[in-house]
Amino acid sequence: MPDDATEVYRRYLGAVMLNGLAAARACGLGATDLYALNVLGATGPMTPGELSARTGLTTGPTTRLIDRLEQAGYVRRVPDPGDRRKVIVEQVGTPAELDEALAPARRKVAEVLQSYSPEQLDTLFDYFARATDAFRPG
Repeated sequence: MPDDATEVYRRYLGAVMLNGLAAARACGLGATDLYALNVLGATGPMTPGELSARTGLTTGPTTRLIDRLEQAGYVRRVPDPGDRRKVIVEQVGTPAELDEALAPARRKVAEVLQSYSPEQLDTLFDYFARATDAFRPG
């Protein structure tokens, strides 16, 4: 691995994080709120406890996060069909500004990806799939 690989990777992660913060700000959300919407969008409805585990928040902040997203119209709480004492949080909307905020980076990334061969893309997306768990809380 090249000596500057760590620095390149750190700059990459920093740019991704800053883009996420800017997108959240453009939507009037906090970064954790947008992250929670991404989790719900990618994995589907879940209990508040599951969302808490996925975001790394404790139960109190998770409840407030769900309250904010529900008030904004992005999620709703529905009764758990298997246990009426529980609720499930499901996404019902996405900030309209989100696509607009993410579009410039998406276009640039698409241009970068076009420069790779199918085999290189396979390797790149294999890395994304396998490394995802390294960045999850807990």
